[in-house]
Amino acid sequence: MYSDRINSLPPYLFATIDESKAAMKAKGVDVIDLGVGDPDQPTPDHIVESMREAVLDPQTHKYPSYAGMLAFRKAAADWCRESRGLDIDPASQTLTMIGSKEGIAHIPLAFINPGDVALCPDPAYPVYKIGTQFAGGEPYIMPLLNENDFLPDLDAIPKDKLEKAKIMFLNYPNNPTSAIADEKFFEEVVQFARDNDIIVIHDNAYSEMTYDNYKAPSFLSVDGAMDVGIEMYSLSKTYNMTGWRLAFAVGNRQIISGFGKVKSNVDSGAFDAIQMAGITALSGSQQCVADMNRIYEQRRDALLKGLHELGLDVKPPKATFYVWAPVPDGYDSMGFAKLLLENAGIVATPGVGFGSYGEGYIRFALTRPVERINEAVERMSKLNI
Repeated sequence: MYSDRINSLPPYLFATIDESKAAMKAKGVDVIDLGVGDPDQPTPDHIVESMREAVLDPQTHKYPSYAGMLAFRKAAADWCRESRGLDIDPASQTLTMIGSKEGIAHIPLAFINPGDVALCPDPAYPVYKIGTQFAGGEPYIMPLLNENDFLPDLDAIPKDKLEKAKIMFLNYPNNPTSAIADEKFFEEVVQFARDNDIIVIHDNAYSEMTYDNYKAPSFLSVDGAMDVGIEMYSLSKTYNMTGWRLAFAVGNRQIISGFGKVKSNVDSGAFDAIQMAGITALSGSQQCVADMNRIYEQRRDALLKGLHELGLDVKPPKATFYVWAPVPDGYDSMGFAKLLLENAGIVATPGVGFGSYGEGYIRFALTRPVERINEAVERMSKLNI
């Protein structure tokens, strides 16, 4: 009864993890969930209060603007200027999204015809490939390898694929590897995009989750980037607003316009009250972001200490709230994830779930308190891995 595009899809990674977790809980296991990247801390009070006030206003109950409230887009543009030094026009270079997942899934519809190619990293957020397939396009995999600091080798992409390529997805700071990219790499991407007439879509969902005095650069801050691409920012991880579904895209006017045409036909815009809370988040004090980063940094250090004591060679991430760890000798990523869940009650995400080049790794999310992370390490120590 289902379409070929649905039948061709693999099981969605995180839905499968939820099923396995629920099965263990049903057996009475005390599960420590370090799987899905969903912040465990609440949305800051001042953002919640802003939403409460907005939702009581009947004016917010009407259909919202397809492109998003101009006031929200202005707040987004101002935030980009203050935090990234970007000169963004709120009216023509900014678009509100119902979370970045929605945007990633829909944007290929604006630029991909059947048979066109989208350059997609691997391992990566699965929606890059799935959105391309839904648009009738062909995902061409760009391997992210440890020996290349988990950056794609642009020179390795075959000429026949480049001739068909219309868009390229990038994501730095990176999920799942937690790798970072510098401005030199972004400069290479801009030249590559110009040479091959490719649109760059930089998913910058983890831009503010940084540690050790590291500041993640914006792709759009590089000369010429505004000519070839856009950047997507999410309020989900930065402000603990995953369930609110709010994000925005900024960048090239023509790309934003094409993307907006798709959205005006497939959704009715983000709820105005949520956008008003987003204005509060973007324009208010950013102390809540700094406070959360300190919490994640403490959790990162606790997990790294434990993993190193277990003999796992793990690099300290400078960004995101993920730790990308090689699995022990003798295991593949699915087997090790199964061992952790069934023998220690620990949920972690097998690297192969992010693509074939994620094999040999496992991803831990820093979404539990230090005490629970220490307990997870203690449980792992008893497995003699």
